[in-house]
Amino acid sequence: MAEGAELEHMVMSFRVSELQVLLAFSGRNRSGRKHELLAKALQLLRSGCSAAVQMKIAELYRRRFPRRALSPSELPVLHGPVGPLPPLPAPCRLPYEPGAGGPLLVLESRREAEGAQLAPPVQPVHPDVKMQRLPFYDVYDELIKPTTLASASSQRFEEAHFTFALTPQQVQQILSSRDAVLGARCDHAVQVQLRFCLCETSCPQEDHFPPNLFVKVNGKLCPLPGYLPPTKNGVEPKRPSRPVNITPLALLSAALPNTIVVNWSAECGRNYSLSVYLVKQLTAVALLQKLRAKGIRNPDHSRALIKEKLTADPDSEVATTSLRVSLMCPLGKMRLAVPCRATTCSHLQCFDAALYLQMNEKKPTWMCPVCDRGAPYDRLIIDG
Repeated sequence: MAEGAELEHMVMSFRVSELQVLLAFSGRNRSGRKHELLAKALQLLRSGCSAAVQMKIAELYRRRFPRRALSPSELPVLHGPVGPLPPLPAPCRLPYEPGAGGPLLVLESRREAEGAQLAPPVQPVHPDVKMQRLPFYDVYDELIKPTTLASASSQRFEEAHFTFALTPQQVQQILSSRDAVLGARCDHAVQVQLRFCLCETSCPQEDHFPPNLFVKVNGKLCPLPGYLPPTKNGVEPKRPSRPVNITPLALLSAALPNTIVVNWSAECGRNYSLSVYLVKQLTAVALLQKLRAKGIRNPDHSRALIKEKLTADPDSEVATTSLRVSLMCPLGKMRLAVPCRATTCSHLQCFDAALYLQMNEKKPTWMCPVCDRGAPYDRLIIDG
């Protein structure tokens, strides 16, 4: 019987019709919108359902994502007795004369065709795919280069296998960082990080989970971020895309390889990429120290910006005669301790750098609290 986490993943991938069938089978109310049906089904599962209900979940899941069945021609190759191969048939020519311009076809042997079908697909590596740099992580090593999650069959639900190994030095880096004080969110400052993104090479890619993602590391289910509540009725819930820390599931030994099995739903015209890194997690305090080390913007820059805003525009009928700037941070509603703003912002109002970094450490959005525009870490500057 499948584990509870696997059953929960199966239920989350169901459509409205499967959810209604499951609830009706268990004697529950099957009316409501999709997110309501999903909540009922998950409550049924977590309250300790019977073995019959678990078998029904597995049955509905197999119907929704059927495995590719072997054709009769493949069965003798996989299960037939081992013996000498029969002689290859002679090329079969169609009754056309080559000189007359008719087609000439040479039929492939059955063995060659079956061998091509049974050959495992090679996962193409795309080193040109670059992930966006995350301010709260320093990358030490690249354990798996960005690799395409290639579709191996015509089925909607796909599966891919990956392997990586840690060196003795990398194992020591992880183990020696266990005592770092990072709160209750993680045990190690140095982590094995799994990331997904769209397979695009036009620019550095942000994290993007494939639909219906399901990951196992060394045979154990990997916890993923929970689904966000839908903003509109009828819209399927989505996971917040972010890197996944798989250190608790990794084999911290240089003698044992680590395996990753990924299941996802294929999308027409859209491919995804997987990569694994060895990273060190940073804190908001460490980022603030790095920001201070960049230096403080020259006060003359702010003076020039004030003069520019107060200069009358001859083409405008409205003239700015005064500018109002508050010494209170718009985030914490307290006096500014480290006045900061992004170089891409055109306003004079600052926000507190320490509060801004703490906010993005918990939920990284990197949006300016004054103008609601992007204010990434590498564009921040302490105002003089």
